[in-house]
Amino acid sequence: MNRYLPLAITALAILALATLFLVIAPGMQISAQGPTSGLKPYTEAEARGREVYVSLGCLYCHSQQPRSLAQAPDAERGWGRASVAGDYAYDAPHQLGTMRTGPDLMDIGDRMPSQAWQLTHLYQPRAISSWSIMPAYPYLFTHKDKAGPDDVVVKLPAKYAPKSGVIVAKQDALDLVKYLQGMTRQYAPPKDGLRDNGYALIAEKQREATDATKASN
Repeated sequence: MNRYLPLAITALAILALATLFLVIAPGMQISAQGPTSGLKPYTEAEARGREVYVSLGCLYCHSQQPRSLAQAPDAERGWGRASVAGDYAYDAPHQLGTMRTGPDLMDIGDRMPSQAWQLTHLYQPRAISSWSIMPAYPYLFTHKDKAGPDDVVVKLPAKYAPKSGVIVAKQDALDLVKYLQGMTRQYAPPKDGLRDNGYALIAEKQREATDATKASN
């Protein structure tokens, strides 16, 4: 075996090309997009809530990337329009997620804008939907004998309400709800918005090739 040098050079060349085409070029392409028109930076409360979202590992069950109708029936599910790269301009780290144990949350602020609903759902999801498998987050709340003037009391059905006193939201819960309420994508995406069309793009090209073949015959 006396070809270590050519093998090493070939391996490094392959690695360099892969890095260029799979990391650097897509990164430059996405960076050039900028924020989608209509997308606003996070407020302080929303940014704090996003940190709570990340710390709870919500992306392990929820995605933030509605797909086009050609890829999945997300629009029919009411999860909003297909997202584009510019929708994530202010996200770091990104929380795209791939698992959909729960619904996609990219548009949750439009679907469920109520603070009261969100707080109840975080405290005890079964209080909203008996079939829900989402974990409860009682440590985001505290039990008090009586609510203070600035306390936000969680509305609960009798089955989940304390026998005495009230359940009030901690600041982390309020911030998390602010973040969820701010997740709205009602503005129109740019026509040249960059997105991964995946198999849909391949299928479209195959259709175009088939149509061209039929037209030439």
